[in-house]
Amino acid sequence: MAIAVPKLRFAPPQILAMGYAVMVLIGTILLTLPISNQTGKHLPLIDAFFTATSAVCVTGLVVVDTGTFFNTFGQMVILVLIQVGGLGFMTMATLFALVFQRRISLRDRLLLQEALNQGTVEGIVRLIRRVIYYSLAIEAVGALAFTLRLSFDMPFGRALYFGIFHSVSFFNNAGFDIFGDFRSLTGYAEDPVMNLTAIALIVLGGLGFIVLSDLADFRSHRKLSMHSKVVLSTTGALLLLGFAVILAFEWGNTGTLGQYGWGGKFWGALMQSVSPRTAGVNSVDLTALHQATQFLLLILMFIGASPGSTGGGIKTTTFAVTIGAMIAMMRGHEDVVFFRQRLARERILKALTIILLSLALVVSVAMLLSATEGRDFMLILFETTSAFGTVGLSLGLTPDLSTFGKVMIALTMFAGRVGLLTLVYALKPKKNPEKYRYPEGKIIIG
Repeated sequence: MAIAVPKLRFAPPQILAMGYAVMVLIGTILLTLPISNQTGKHLPLIDAFFTATSAVCVTGLVVVDTGTFFNTFGQMVILVLIQVGGLGFMTMATLFALVFQRRISLRDRLLLQEALNQGTVEGIVRLIRRVIYYSLAIEAVGALAFTLRLSFDMPFGRALYFGIFHSVSFFNNAGFDIFGDFRSLTGYAEDPVMNLTAIALIVLGGLGFIVLSDLADFRSHRKLSMHSKVVLSTTGALLLLGFAVILAFEWGNTGTLGQYGWGGKFWGALMQSVSPRTAGVNSVDLTALHQATQFLLLILMFIGASPGSTGGGIKTTTFAVTIGAMIAMMRGHEDVVFFRQRLARERILKALTIILLSLALVVSVAMLLSATEGRDFMLILFETTSAFGTVGLSLGLTPDLSTFGKVMIALTMFAGRVGLLTLVYALKPKKNPEKYRYPEGKIIIG
């Protein structure tokens, strides 16, 4: 018996989009119920919809404080939505199929291929097994580290609950926290255990399961794929660059890093370099950052994490391919080469398409919100980019958004999580493939 998927003739991108939409709907219904919050009253539908979308899309933007507004039931609903949204509903469906020893059909494998952005169905079930094993193992280690540290500040049972929640949230790059009052990790800005654990979870969740699988096989194969090399090198370069620039810009800012000693400056700069990679965790007051630093975070949020990960954004590989194409053009080279391997031209075109679609979405939504919200454009652009990259960092605008603004940001989060190309493929009408090519023409560029 195969995984239960719609039997209608929907294409994989359509099924994936509908799957995430159904999860948002279920989450909205549960979160709007009085049993989900501390007040015992219905949460307004728009706020429940926004919160459910943020959780399923592993973003972390919130209109109500997760730690003080929702009770344990509501927080557990959010946690489940984060886990399912982070790993993908097809991954979770495969998990149940494997547990109950059900057959994984070819159609299911095609859906998994689309969900994990793979080029082939070969080895897809083995990869799914690894996704599940790695996720549970990493989350368990993170939860243990958080629990042991937090047990010094609160009763052990509460520390265990906090440890599990934040480990799952941070590994899935969701950014939700339950410390209360929208604090995130600002209360632990100089704490090495909390910062190191959070950073490790965010980075591992953002690398992508293909890279994690490749790294796990490195001891036996003694080699990495070009994809893994590009992801690791680009991620490392962006983290180091972000760390150095933030440290330089904020060193003497008494509202951010300037209030701490060497340790606090180091962890604060490192955390804010890692967090924009779609995690949404902050250990300093983002509103007190210099505008140049905020703009750097905006760029890092737009780039995001890596393919096949729990994060969003245009992805590190898309950014790397575009930079590689630019360098090749400037040098007069015909091919884009990474690690002595040539990149197919269709990959370059796909990267350029993703960047242009993403820019169009972010700019369009920001322009609309600037007309309806009446706030500083930097706040609006920051919030919009954070939603698209499924990051969750905020300069404080989200709770004050109008109903229209909440809907637009929620839809932007959805588009960022599902993927713009996936949505385009899901919405476009079916056409017969062209059996001819037009004659070549020339236009002047530059």
